Amino acid sequence: MKRTFQIVLALAWLQLFPIAVQAQGNLIEAPLPHSKGQSVSPSFEGWYPNADGSFSLVFGYFNRNYEEHLSIPVGEDNQFEPGPPDRGQPEFFYPRRHTGVFAIKVPADFGDHTLTWRINSGSESIAIPGHLRPEWEITALEEVTSGNTPPTVRFSANGEPGQGPMGTYSLTISTTVGESTELIIWSEDDGVKKSRSVGTPARNGLVLGKYRGPGKVEFVDETPRLDDGKATTQAIFDAPGEYVLRVLAWDDSGGQAFIMAGGFFCCWTNGYIKVIVE
Repeated sequence: MKRTFQIVLALAWLQLFPIAVQAQGNLIEAPLPHSKGQSVSPSFEGWYPNADGSFSLVFGYFNRNYEEHLSIPVGEDNQFEPGPPDRGQPEFFYPRRHTGVFAIKVPADFGDHTLTWRINSGSESIAIPGHLRPEWEITALEEVTSGNTPPTVRFSANGEPGQGPMGTYSLTISTTVGESTELIIWSEDDGVKKSRSVGTPARNGLVLGKYRGPGKVEFVDETPRLDDGKATTQAIFDAPGEYVLRVLAWDDSGGQAFIMAGGFFCCWTNGYIKVIVE
């Protein structure tokens, strides 16, 4: 009886969901996962106001490949319109969805203008406009339900801290190909705890990745441990050129994927390390 039920259920499943999905009389090919050869979509996450009256437009991306890391230099295939094509966007794209990767500051009188990010890849040209429509406002600097704020990031003991998607940049570091280059990051958090972690210390973590640059970057530890608000790791570069590394600092809310799944946009902070490799 159980076996018969399983067969009937399997037949019903095939009728409802054949290889090509049928919807309202139209056949739609079910998307198949690909390890490489697919496009990258820019994404507009929303905007938030700054204390000085300006606004920050927040962007991320979706690399449809499951394995392929794509390098797309700023230019014809990776640009903003109108104005300067380089607005600080990434040139190196990790597989799958990455939220709040960078932000662009626009003036108080930006109004109904737009900044459009276009990426040409995988035989597709995809453009996404950033804007200040009221329904796209996000609370990137404070979680309204708890008052939680993003951790701060600094690149020197007394440096100016950055907070939220806009983040902060380091002074330029110089190194040579193959040399183990020390990276020091300071990060502190307000200690607001989530209900799921009651009884344990509030968490604050870091993860590093390549953001721009012509060669490969190897991190001795891409998730260095914070000890009294300070973390140290090393990076090794295999080719000369100009690089930018991204530091993502997150707090007790958890990593970005967890937060976005819940529909929130707080609390994490971006930091960017500039490196010249000879």
